[in-house]
Amino acid sequence: MASADILTPHTPEGKEGLAALLARPERAVVALDFDGTLAPIVPDPERARAHPGAVPALVRLAPHLAAVAVVTGRPAGVAVRYGGFAGVPGLEHLVVLGHYGAERWDAHTGAVRAPGAHPGVTAVRAELPGFLDRNGAWRGTWIEDKGGRAVAVHTRRAEDPDAAFEALRKPLAELADAHGLMVEPGRYVLELRPPGVDKGVALAAYLRETDAESVLYAGDDLGDLAAFSAVAALRAQGHPGLLVASAATPAETPQPLLDQSDLVVPGPEGVVSLLTALADALS
Repeated sequence: MASADILTPHTPEGKEGLAALLARPERAVVALDFDGTLAPIVPDPERARAHPGAVPALVRLAPHLAAVAVVTGRPAGVAVRYGGFAGVPGLEHLVVLGHYGAERWDAHTGAVRAPGAHPGVTAVRAELPGFLDRNGAWRGTWIEDKGGRAVAVHTRRAEDPDAAFEALRKPLAELADAHGLMVEPGRYVLELRPPGVDKGVALAAYLRETDAESVLYAGDDLGDLAAFSAVAALRAQGHPGLLVASAATPAETPQPLLDQSDLVVPGPEGVVSLLTALADALS
């Protein structure tokens, strides 16, 4: 993507959102997903790290804004470590909303506020190894424990990731339902977590807290659609917003995300370019 296009939304709503951010940045929030948006997708989620240009770009941009928020399904502390956000001058007002907002890390205190483990997640976590084995899906699948608030099954390492993903959809939905949980699908991942908590709920609550006038939200996967919907609802109420799809591989990016976005950038590298262009425009 040429640098001239990085600040050119293709929808009227996106152009209005960008204009509001640039005109009144002190009333704007930039909110970002982590995996696939700030950090490249990797086969092993434990090896994910923020793009090397992400923190420098945020350091330049953040002082102009009301706030920067990272909204992720990961535990907040994990996202902070993998992002390299702690103790960085210029990011004193950064907030990480982990576990879809169930956890929160504030840069100015360095502390994580987190509830206890959800009993349904605890039960599912104990059952999953045998459950996957009985369903013939153990080989190549990988369980990610998200600190007692969610648990995810990854199929990216399976011999046929798509077949494994589809084969597990219904059984995992039934397992989740039995324990009062829901299943959130992503790219080669099925996450089991409590209902009523999503990125849209987390984002909307944070925007109310900051009394933001406008918002930019960037994400890459199905879990980000809830945040997209929250921004769309705010736009209907007169609050400008810009929706950005991080699409490192457009063929793997969910079509609904592309359809609802105002601007598509080429993955974390494109997100960093966008943040840098915003910082340049506000400097």
